[in-house]
Amino acid sequence: MSGNNIRTLAFYLPQYHPIPENDKWWGKGFTEWTNVAKAKPLFKNHVQPRVPADLGFYDLRLAESRAAQAELAKENGVDGFVYYHYWFGNGKRLLERPLDEILDLGEPDFPFCLCWANQTWSGIWFGAADQILMKQEYPGKEDTAAHFEYLIKAFRDPRYITVDGKPLFMVYDVTGLPDPKQFSKEIKAAAIAAGLPGVYLMASNLTDDNWDVAANGFDGKVSHAFNKSLVYLKYYNSFIKKVKARLLKYFKKDLHTGLKVVDHRELVEHMDYVQSTGDTYPVVVPNWDNTPRSGKRGVVLTHSSPELLATQVEKSIDFLEKTKQKENLIFIKSWNEWAEGNYLEPDILTGHKYLEVFKRIKNRKQTKPAKPSTAEIDA
Repeated sequence: MSGNNIRTLAFYLPQYHPIPENDKWWGKGFTEWTNVAKAKPLFKNHVQPRVPADLGFYDLRLAESRAAQAELAKENGVDGFVYYHYWFGNGKRLLERPLDEILDLGEPDFPFCLCWANQTWSGIWFGAADQILMKQEYPGKEDTAAHFEYLIKAFRDPRYITVDGKPLFMVYDVTGLPDPKQFSKEIKAAAIAAGLPGVYLMASNLTDDNWDVAANGFDGKVSHAFNKSLVYLKYYNSFIKKVKARLLKYFKKDLHTGLKVVDHRELVEHMDYVQSTGDTYPVVVPNWDNTPRSGKRGVVLTHSSPELLATQVEKSIDFLEKTKQKENLIFIKSWNEWAEGNYLEPDILTGHKYLEVFKRIKNRKQTKPAKPSTAEIDA
């Protein structure tokens, strides 16, 4: 399979413009940048804060910012954005302005689809995860119908990404749905009634690959491989750290209690894409460090590099070649999750190097290049 035969879709966070709710909860003008800018290093060689390069600390209320993102993605082999979409039930939406304007203006001219981020909002941005800010609710059939009426404008947009001719719609937390099978039945029936060929319904990488996609009326999912590997290494490293803490207690060393530090190289080595009962698409993760949000309760991946991202892409292509899914899709987590240290957008340290991985994949010929050596990955 050549790079030209795959489509790369990057998850996209719209949390870069102030909204009244965030003003009330966190203070006037709060956006994702608030925590990004005040982040501090928590251990030796911990790089914080992360500072954006080309795009700066953008405001998504500006069409120019959205256009610059799309152009940067297009130039570097990213084929579309998966916009997180917030519908809390009873018509309540948040952070909807960027998507609404993208639909109303018809710009930027860049493919997209939606992922319903159906989770309750807590105080995690300020380390208060137990504080409920906005509860995710599921009022029933009438609300699903209202939700679809909001979605239909996006589904009919010529830029909207389809699989098998059907608009691709992802649900972030399918196990949070009261009845996933009933939801899939209702949303697909609504699409057909509206003159669409249906909906290509997907679960996100949050969902275990053992979850029965087909039995619940879904068509596919994003592989759980990254999450599964991260959980394993988090708890393994936590055990090792406890042993070290006992050995070093007399030296009074600060081991940053609660902070989970994981070697990204080990994580990629343990990542295993597994076929579910529906189409299963690999996910690649360039980097991760959510300490700007969670402080010492966070998770940090060390030794992330563009070469390691390239290794993940090669593993993804190998999986797609062997398993023959409906489409050759690779999901990227994420385009711009800056407070989770999980982004492709250029920063002042690495510039375009992560993005250029996809450009190289798309530009290569049929013969695949050799995989990066261990020395390149360690660099």
